[in-house]
Amino acid sequence: MKKYRISDSELVSLYINGNEEAFKDLVLRHKNRVFTTIHLIVKDRYLAEDLLQETFIKAVTTIKSGRYNDEGKFLPWILRIGHNLAIDTFRRSKRYPTVLMEDGSNIFDNLEFAEPTIEDRQVTQDSVNKLKRHIQELPDSQKQVLIMRSYLDMSFKEIADETGVSINTALGRMRYALINLKKKMQESNLAYDKKNYP
Repeated sequence: MKKYRISDSELVSLYINGNEEAFKDLVLRHKNRVFTTIHLIVKDRYLAEDLLQETFIKAVTTIKSGRYNDEGKFLPWILRIGHNLAIDTFRRSKRYPTVLMEDGSNIFDNLEFAEPTIEDRQVTQDSVNKLKRHIQELPDSQKQVLIMRSYLDMSFKEIADETGVSINTALGRMRYALINLKKKMQESNLAYDKKNYP
């Protein structure tokens, strides 16, 4: 006979009612997935471990304050917390983002720069900073899909499941995110390779 597996929402309810072990069960159940989500963004194991702990601390704070209301979708909620913390950290870091355009190319492969002098390296870094800023300026729904697809390498089916929308909606949000990102970068006077962006 199959052993009954208690649901996330039941564990959350038990925790709200004072059962500390219930939250430990939630941590054990989801910590690997949350860690992977964070690690894929920050690309630093020790930093990811710190952010993992911060994610669950934030979850505890939210639940204990009575502000948790995610209709039983604990996993997408905790992933979103970890994802947002990782993105905030990533935004403050000096790492180059990897954003793929619709044709599958890295957005930076389509920027034309001369021989890498000190000035050119500064231009490249400025461009990276602009890209990070522009990603943060996107509407939340578009930014979320862009990060899940470009940084977490999630399929549109997975994105749709995680965000509670249809695959077509997820695809549409990704398309608009790329259109808006391209527009913002063009407005920032970044040079585009016209072959790839007719």
